[in-house]
Amino acid sequence: MGPDMDPEYADVGGNRIAYRRVGHGPLIVLVHGAVCDGRVWSRQLLTLADLFTVVAWDAPGCGESSDPPESFRLPEYADALAGLIATLGGGEAHVVGHSFGGALALEVARRHPDVVASMTLVGAYAGWAGSLTSDEVQRRLSFALDVADRLPGGFDPTSMPGLFTPAMDRAVADELAGIMSQIRPAATRAMAHALAEADLRGSLERIDVPVLLLYGDADKRSPLHIAEYLRTHIPGARLVVLSGAGHYLHLEDPAPFEAALRQFLSDVA
Repeated sequence: MGPDMDPEYADVGGNRIAYRRVGHGPLIVLVHGAVCDGRVWSRQLLTLADLFTVVAWDAPGCGESSDPPESFRLPEYADALAGLIATLGGGEAHVVGHSFGGALALEVARRHPDVVASMTLVGAYAGWAGSLTSDEVQRRLSFALDVADRLPGGFDPTSMPGLFTPAMDRAVADELAGIMSQIRPAATRAMAHALAEADLRGSLERIDVPVLLLYGDADKRSPLHIAEYLRTHIPGARLVVLSGAGHYLHLEDPAPFEAALRQFLSDVA
């Protein structure tokens, strides 16, 4: 993925939030998905730093950030992310959210529209409840809660359906599995419940910032019908589909991912 770097820390609403920051220019905040942390953006921290200030946070309960109460849901995560953006003094930020991080970006735009300059939603959902069947939501929630009960240890990241694909380089896959193996119970439960309970469809048509949807056509976690729904219901949303890429498209095929993101940011920044 890229070299790890030492995090900085901020106190946001009583949570100790870790983040990594590089570069100078307009602020981009990279928001990871569930069962991982900000280290999954190590490559993008470096490749985007020539033109931007790039920040990758560890969500509460992930990486070097402190654990939240298990009652945390998407609104609380959104308040924490908006608070970090305010702490960074960036005014508005271009928010790039992957998977859970995409749903979180949508919630930040709903609750704190003044801090969002644009959104890039990568393999994202309008919440699980807003994008998946009720049976699939229950399957994913049950899987995540079972994982949480087996932590620490006892969780094989490659057992999570649809995350590891042949398109991912073996060394990158091993590094991702190592990051995922360090997840903790509190955030695993909180993020799973947050996604399972969230239905953000009602807020999509009120979004008034530029939105890029970046998806892989081989993504089994967030299939293309979800991307098409978001494209149809978010005013002016732009959809880019990467051929052969799965759910972790920024790790599987980073060059076209970064090219599409750069083009979008160049257009809106």
